[in-house]
Amino acid sequence: MESFEKPILRVENLRKQFGNGCDSCKDLKPNRLNKNYCPVCGTIYACQDISFEVFPGEILGVVGESGSGKSTMMKCLYFDQEVTRGRAYISSYKNGKENIFEESSQQKRYIRNNVLGKVYQNPLLGLKMDFSSIGNIAEKLIAAGNRKVNEMEERGKKLLEHVNISTLRMKEPPKNFSGGMQQRVQIAKALSNNPPILLLDEVTTGLDLSVQANVLDLIKKIQHELGISMVVVSHDLGVIRMLADRTIVMLNGSVIEKGLTDQILEDPQHEYTQQLVYSLL
Repeated sequence: MESFEKPILRVENLRKQFGNGCDSCKDLKPNRLNKNYCPVCGTIYACQDISFEVFPGEILGVVGESGSGKSTMMKCLYFDQEVTRGRAYISSYKNGKENIFEESSQQKRYIRNNVLGKVYQNPLLGLKMDFSSIGNIAEKLIAAGNRKVNEMEERGKKLLEHVNISTLRMKEPPKNFSGGMQQRVQIAKALSNNPPILLLDEVTTGLDLSVQANVLDLIKKIQHELGISMVVVSHDLGVIRMLADRTIVMLNGSVIEKGLTDQILEDPQHEYTQQLVYSLL
């Protein structure tokens, strides 16, 4: 049995900057930066040396306002963007000994297709809107090396049922579906290769409240049934309260507070987190 003391994902000093930096800003001293921006050379530090861990079967919440760096961090973790520097280790990949940011593009593709699943805020980024829904799932399976058509069809059906989409509609393209259904197809696709870690980026933003509730219930159900670890990014503390075991709070590209979700919501320490929590009450 896997030890719950050993993190499944460990991220250390993840930095993402846009610009080369200068002597004034490269050591990231807060008094040299205007929020996350260097007034001397114009470099933007979207992620300022972020570190965190995710444990097996845990949901880690990441909360912060727009521009806090949380989506950039998710893009770096899924290799949608290159990191400037930093390390990340996944326990089920090469025994957690290799920094995934330094792996070859071929290995990064392998990690994307087999070890991580991602659900994007905008379904257009995660789905091919003109493919059938089951075709979208097959695409991820093929990318991971599956060539057995019957097996893929069986897996696709099972996953669509799992996310409450009728098999009668599995040949329909996601462009025919509502926003909530598109998110559910994305979740099915992300789960197709049983990844140990799922990355969810603002998956309920823009959905009606009742649809949001359905998607959140589905995420809880999946986590409960599959014991999958998740990183859930949201600017909505209500979402984080419902889903996350532990939470990190981001502001201007930095982690300013971390802890058990209940603890952060009941006794926030940082002034910004206090404002966030009181705005929810």
